[in-house]
Amino acid sequence: QVQLVESGGGLVQAGGSLRLSCVASGSIFSINAMGWYRQAPGKQRELVAIIHKGDSTDYADSVKGRFSISRDNAKNTVYLQMNSLKPEDTGVYFCKANTWSGVLRDYWGQGTQVTVSS
Repeated sequence: QVQLVESGGGLVQAGGSLRLSCVASGSIFSINAMGWYRQAPGKQRELVAIIHKGDSTDYADSVKGRFSISRDNAKNTVYLQMNSLKPEDTGVYFCKANTWSGVLRDYWGQGTQVTVSS
């Protein structure tokens, strides 16, 4: 019904930058909040950033000042600009969207790997 496709992950050196994208498609009437989560090996999945309907944002303390989340409603796309990357940022990054398509549901992307080398 609804698909989220992520892109932009890869291998980068510490101090570098990456820009992640997530495009939602399918039977969508509207998208409410969208967020980025990450999961490092052996750790729980954690919230990285969220952008609400109306474009207010929240960030994990560990990424404040380095990451920026944004959205393009016309393209059903959410972005995560990641600057000054650190090795501890390494993990699988997932996009989540809360959508209205007859029923309110949460959908997750497949995840994209981000690896930061020192």
